Amino acid sequence: MLSTTQATRDINGVQTELLIQSFADRILILITQLGKVGNLIQATMPATSPLLSPPPVNPEQPNRLPLPPPSPAVELSFLLGSAPSDHLRILHSLYASQIATLIWHDEAENGGLEVDRQPIILGIALRPSTDIGNDEDLSDSERDTFHGVMDLIREVLRRK
Repeated sequence: MLSTTQATRDINGVQTELLIQSFADRILILITQLGKVGNLIQATMPATSPLLSPPPVNPEQPNRLPLPPPSPAVELSFLLGSAPSDHLRILHSLYASQIATLIWHDEAENGGLEVDRQPIILGIALRPSTDIGNDEDLSDSERDTFHGVMDLIREVLRRK
């Protein structure tokens, strides 16, 4: 894992900044479209729980690499701030679980021992979606932003 890395990308028409910083005991990831830290969420997973393998490539989306599914053993702790709605709280939880899973997979694939799986602290401040839809489902812009952020994280992990 890189000690510190930054990247910026236009995702869904909004400048999105990513910062990843490794510390001795955890990894901090900040994702913002608002220029602030936002909510802080910690993701941990017991070393005894295995990481799940990614599913096969979807033939309907051959250019999109499938994401490894987060383990049910991932534990989230909300450290600071709160989402303004249940929908956003669930969405932020999804981001935290998925980003932690990507980081842990990268560490395991690049010689890191899964036993040394570090906690991930995610700061997330994304611009609210303007799509109006069912509060239980992701809007198209939320889905596009989610995949754009995951692609950005994968790109940064490949560069290291």
